[in-house]
Amino acid sequence: MRARVAGIVAVPDNLIFEQAVTFAQFTAKHRIPAISGAAGFTEAGNLMSYGPSQRDVYVTLGRYVDRILKGAKPADLPVENPSKVELVVNRSTFNALKLPVPQALWRSARALSDNGRA
Repeated sequence: MRARVAGIVAVPDNLIFEQAVTFAQFTAKHRIPAISGAAGFTEAGNLMSYGPSQRDVYVTLGRYVDRILKGAKPADLPVENPSKVELVVNRSTFNALKLPVPQALWRSARALSDNGRA
């Protein structure tokens, strides 16, 4: 008896980001749904992601840079956790995998079109 993988949860790290397209090609070929914690993973063709808004993270990073350039000591700046998370789904991947999609999912997610963009 051969076991089948029901799905993959990929840790959002640099290796996954670098290989997101290859990952999407592999999971599409084997019809395996894959999720991660970063929108770039979904934009590369994978099924979905749920995690900190990358745009929000970069805006916060910009504020830190601004404060440091104005003389603040990095060690004195508070550590901030991301305040906004987002659910991103790839409609094309959902359709290709023939997965049932609850309407509540579409209402709460930023859905990507066939070209990988919102």
